[in-house]
Amino acid sequence: MRRGGRLATAGAAPGLLFAAPALAAIALFFFVPVAAAIALSGTDFDIYAVASRANLRSVGLGNYYRLAGDPLFRTAVRNTLYFVVVAAPLSIAASLGAALLLSASLTRWKPAFRAALFLPVVTTLVAVAVVWRYAFHPRIGLLNALLAPLGIGPIDWLGEPRFAMPAIVIMTVWKNFGFNMVILIAGLQSIPERLYEAARVDGARARARLLHVTLPMLRPTLVFVTVMTLIGDLQLFAEPYVMTQGGPAHATLSVVLLMYLEGFRWWNMGYAAAIAFALFLAMLVPSLVVRAMGARGEVA
Repeated sequence: MRRGGRLATAGAAPGLLFAAPALAAIALFFFVPVAAAIALSGTDFDIYAVASRANLRSVGLGNYYRLAGDPLFRTAVRNTLYFVVVAAPLSIAASLGAALLLSASLTRWKPAFRAALFLPVVTTLVAVAVVWRYAFHPRIGLLNALLAPLGIGPIDWLGEPRFAMPAIVIMTVWKNFGFNMVILIAGLQSIPERLYEAARVDGARARARLLHVTLPMLRPTLVFVTVMTLIGDLQLFAEPYVMTQGGPAHATLSVVLLMYLEGFRWWNMGYAAAIAFALFLAMLVPSLVVRAMGARGEVA
């Protein structure tokens, strides 16, 4: 047994030697910054501490206690949860619908449609924001023009608090659903055709094949897409930053946007680090829950 253990250790040594540069880079650029951020979250590091280390004080868990009583943080959490609850299901449903349509189509235009639907994902957000600002314009916007025949008056999408976040949701779903669509198309292509042939022989219609063949076989891909969508939506930042700057009246202020404002505009770096770790826990919990649900479904 000892000899076998020595041989295993000797065989692992070359692998560890080759992996050492990558492990060192991971430690340097990931673990060290994370450890520094944890330490920073226990201080009152601000612009005065930049000038002199004498102004830096340890506050322990004071920043986290401050989070619990900060009304602006509660507003940011509420806005972020609203965005996740509304945008994530819409994005996944749009991605799945587009993937099913493109997978079922046998025309020669299928690659062109895939490229067109994926194009918003690779388009820079600034260009997307310019286009959607015109679409949301209260007087000449496309959305108000479409709603006018229904008797709905002009809506100031980005200027009214109750419509600002739905406008961000619409733009975000349009821009990002193509990424999940490509992943789901790959998952659909991995389903064996013989399962569909057996279902047709048994007399299963299209709806039955979708419910009893496609969706069960696509479950691992859907779990992955759901987890990635939740993580991405919880990190909502660029869209409200470019479109509304968190307004109007903090209606589109997200947790990440608040963290940015605290850290890089108001220079409350310790408090911003505490917000970052609170967001990390917020992303960790639903991710573990969704993965656990997916694992139980696969076992069943």
